[in-house]
Order: sequence, then C-alpha cells, then structure tokens
Amino acid sequence: MRDLKIPDQRHPEKAHRPDNAQPKKPDWIRVKAPTSQGYKDTRNIIREHKLVTVCEEAGCPNAGECWSQGHATMMIMGEICTRGCTFCNIATGKPQTLDVFEPGRVADAVAKLGLNHVVVTSVDRDDLDDGGADHFAQTIRAIRHRAPGTTIEVLTPDFLKCGPEALEIVVAARPDVFNHNLETVPGLYPEVRPGARYFHSLRLLQRVKELDASMFTKSGIMVGLGEDRQSVLQVMDDMRAADIDFLTIGQYLQPTPKHHAVDRFVHPDEFAAYEKAAYGKGFLMVSATPLTRSSYHAGEDFARLNAARQAKLGRG
Repeated sequence: MRDLKIPDQRHPEKAHRPDNAQPKKPDWIRVKAPTSQGYKDTRNIIREHKLVTVCEEAGCPNAGECWSQGHATMMIMGEICTRGCTFCNIATGKPQTLDVFEPGRVADAVAKLGLNHVVVTSVDRDDLDDGGADHFAQTIRAIRHRAPGTTIEVLTPDFLKCGPEALEIVVAARPDVFNHNLETVPGLYPEVRPGARYFHSLRLLQRVKELDASMFTKSGIMVGLGEDRQSVLQVMDDMRAADIDFLTIGQYLQPTPKHHAVDRFVHPDEFAAYEKAAYGKGFLMVSATPLTRSSYHAGEDFARLNAARQAKLGRG
C-alpha cells in the first residue's frame, strides 16, 4: 500500500492547505494490517495486469479484508483526477491519455480472480468530451466477454461537463448496478466537493432509471464531515424521490493532515439508527456502518438486493 502520511508526494495541489489535526480513531474502526496469502495473491494479479485499484489510491481501510478474499475495485482511466475534492486521497492533476488496452486487462484480471461480482470505478476525467463514458462501456463489454458469469457494478463520475449521451452510453452497456456517490449533504458541497453539483448528481441517478427501469441504482454518503442528522435524512428523501435502490453510509476518515478534517466519529448506534430510518423510507438495500464503503461486500449486497426486489415484486 502507498504511504499515505506524506501528502507532498502525491498531492502537490493540496500543499497550500492548512494542516488539520488527525484525531485518534476509536476502537470500532480499527482494522488489521493485511498479511494473508490471499491478499498477496490478489496484489500480484493486480500488479501483473498493470491495473489501478481504488482500494490503494483512496487508502480504503477494508483493503486487507477484501483483497484477502480476492476482491478488488478496479479504477480505470488512470490514477490522476481532474477534480480536487477535499476528502479524497486520489491525486489531482493532468491525466494521461486513455489506455485502449485497459478494458481487456481489467477483464482478464476479473476472470483470473474468479469474481462473482466486480466494481469498476474511475477518476473524474473532465478533460474528455464524454467524461470517459465509452471507456466504461468498453470495460463492461470486455468483462462480459471474458467473464460472462460475473455481475458488474459501475461507480461512475458525474459526467457534469458532458452531454446527456455520456450517461446513455454507460447505461446502454448494461451494467447490473449503476452507482454514483453523492458523498455528502448539499450544504457541504462547496467545501467538500467543490467541483460537483448536488442536484446534478441526484438527477444523473434519476435519469438512469428513466433510461432503464430494471437497472439497480446505488449511491452513498460519508458522515463525520460536519453534517447533522436532519440533513442526512433529507438526502435519504432526495434519493428516494430519484428512485435510488441502495444506500451506503460510512464514516469519513481523513487521509492526511491536508485533507478535510474529521468533525467527529459517528457511533455505531447512530449508523444503526440511520439504517433503520433508510429502510423505513423504502430503500431496497442499506449498508450503514463505520467501515461501509461503496464496494465493501458489494457482491453479497448485490445478491441481497436481487432478493429484496423479488420479494417486493411478490408482494405486489
């Protein structure tokens, strides 16, 4: 895993920011260092295929557990993002040109790992006319060809600077789950996600359902950034108005002193209360724990999501 303690090496654009203290993590979000053979095997396959994973780039706390089980979230289109969100550990700058062979390498790695379910995400590519939509579609098609039994979840950027056809290209490639994270409550967007627009992201997810009503949609937020309970509940209502099926809520963890400060560590009991409230609002699937991330246990959750839909249809 990369050294996340030295922001200057990967985040020169964040060097001007003041340091924010990094509070000690409570016991309920401590994780063990990765040491298993499964972890090493997954790492070797990723290296062999010259792939980037969000697990490493974002410093995910669950990487040890997931890689030990042969699960990794593929990050396509490079490791440099055109946005500068203050919560994110991915480097900002000018990305390289797209690698036309990357979709095939991703598909080969998915087949070699024997994945039942794969999550494919990316950096924001505002430098591309379609935001990378066609590259997503090519990756989906390559996985379908190389690993036809694998279900596919995409975690896309917002395509803010593209025409409507960008989203249509991704949806037409028929991923099983379309995920796009709102990340935080709208009041914190100027500070936390300055290059994005809350209602654009919400509308993107709503539009997926208009294009293909059978496709599962998913979105997530972090807590501990400075939001309050009422604003989180309002985001839930906004998501349900957009017909989003699956909600994830996890604790924000500050990658380096140059990133947005942790406002507080939300207790597991509060996460349980959010989960109960979300189910009450009609989500088919909810994952709300301190260590929840978009792709954490995504395969198991997809199976449960399918079961929840079938149960709902049966009641109807």
